[in-house]
Amino acid sequence: MLYQLFETQRALLSPFAEFASASAKLYSHPLSPFAHSPLSQRVSAGLDLMHRLAKEYEKPEFDIRSVEVDGVDVAVQELVPLEKPFCRLLRFKRYTDDPTVLAKMKDQPTVLVVAPLSGHHSTLLRDTVKQLLKDHKVFITDWTDARMVPVEVGPFHLDDYIEYVQEFIRHIGADSCHVISVCQPTVPVLAAISLMASNGEVTPRSMTMMGGPIDARRSPTAVNNLAMNRSFSWFENNVIYRVPTNFPGEGRAVYPGFLQHTGFVAMNPDRHLNSHYDYFLDLVRGDDDSVEAHRRFYDEYNAVLDMPAEYYLDTIKTVFQDFALVNGTWEVRGQLVRPQDITQTALLTVEGELDDISGAGQTRAAHDLCEGVPKQHQLHYDALGAGHYGIFSGRRWRENVYPQVRDFIATYDAAPLNAAKPAPKARTTRSRRSA
Repeated sequence: MLYQLFETQRALLSPFAEFASASAKLYSHPLSPFAHSPLSQRVSAGLDLMHRLAKEYEKPEFDIRSVEVDGVDVAVQELVPLEKPFCRLLRFKRYTDDPTVLAKMKDQPTVLVVAPLSGHHSTLLRDTVKQLLKDHKVFITDWTDARMVPVEVGPFHLDDYIEYVQEFIRHIGADSCHVISVCQPTVPVLAAISLMASNGEVTPRSMTMMGGPIDARRSPTAVNNLAMNRSFSWFENNVIYRVPTNFPGEGRAVYPGFLQHTGFVAMNPDRHLNSHYDYFLDLVRGDDDSVEAHRRFYDEYNAVLDMPAEYYLDTIKTVFQDFALVNGTWEVRGQLVRPQDITQTALLTVEGELDDISGAGQTRAAHDLCEGVPKQHQLHYDALGAGHYGIFSGRRWRENVYPQVRDFIATYDAAPLNAAKPAPKARTTRSRRSA
């Protein structure tokens, strides 16, 4: 019922949001007579803020059209080499007519970025992808909003997530692939690679795990405490709802995006309140750069997706209540997850000093589990001054974290641990002038 009420409210607010947007322009356009009244800037700013608070936020685009490689602007095109009901595998293919740069790009490492399925769209990792494209061939998981998936497709569990990751790795070619997992997927990605190793498959050359709850018992945050201190039945009864009739996924049980967004805001309400007040003042002052920065951030932050209920509840129980991975009790399709079986994949973990989502030591715990990887092929990096988003987006990501990730991948692309067990690479169609 709550989901239906939210959709009703959204439908009622939609015309008011559009009216506020039009009225804001009426008081700001230089040719409008209303723009010359004494309070026009404040009225326009207030209406603009009202519009942004009431509007619906659609999924943003990656909007990566080009990147610079060795001082040359290289065109970028999004391709979909593999599509599943709950996820698309995206490839950012680069094109250039410069033969020197083209030759270099063809020899660069291949990276699979596993984006989180935890409320926001994969476009949250836009800055991650854009930076990686300078030195890598990049793929990313683009998770589908569960309300857009018909019930007839069936449920989506954490086990299905793991199988998706494995299928994507095999499609790209495990023998030449480097995997980067950001936040939530660190746990299922470690499980996916562990199961591949246990089954004698070739595993990726390296895995980089950034700000994820490998062991949520260490330095628990507010997010961890909520998941650990509430009963499993509480989550079933209080955050799971059915998709209303106006979406393709009508009737599907989900953890709605609007509830997740409410939780995000509730973690730091003062910060968001101050940010919107500053936005109002910037509009009044005419500070266009600050206004645009605010809009870019909240266009992304306010765009959320519904998560399949089965997957969400599986994650709560497995990761935050049973701690099944670190306790060695996690079974996927009847097979025990054994990270100690990984021997041919180098490991890098990254944590933010000020991370309030995944506390200190939670990601680093992967090193204790992956005891089959020789210690000289394990590396940990602490990003000083970085919060959760700072380890994969923004200045600290670009200047501090990325060089560590780039150099780590380059090391094990040149001298892979899995070289002793080669596997045939997935066949792909290549353009003569693309990489």
